[in-house]
Amino acid sequence: MRIAEVAERSGLTVSAIRYYEKSGLCPPISRGPDGKRQFNATDLDWLTLLSSLRETGMTLSDMRAFATLYRGGDETIPERKSALLKHRDSLAIRQAQLDRRHDILNRKLKKYQEIIGESP
Repeated sequence: MRIAEVAERSGLTVSAIRYYEKSGLCPPISRGPDGKRQFNATDLDWLTLLSSLRETGMTLSDMRAFATLYRGGDETIPERKSALLKHRDSLAIRQAQLDRRHDILNRKLKKYQEIIGESP
């Protein structure tokens, strides 16, 4: 796959993919005879995971630590699992906070609808 296809499928921009490769967040990408990057399914899966981690607020520092563990092979799976569980727990806390804020906004909007005589 070419970089544009991987960008579309992973949710990352082309520049983000290049940055992630240059900064060591992803394994080196093979190059074709023309010198252009040639991505495989494993590369796409990894970049999709990185995209998800970034979109859900994982810091680049934590992503780098996770990538370092990944390069350490299967013996680091327990540590990687722990890192993902910690991130999932932080997401659950953020989701609960967002849900509370969402409810507050909905109550305020309902009150405004009542005041100006709009039906819900």
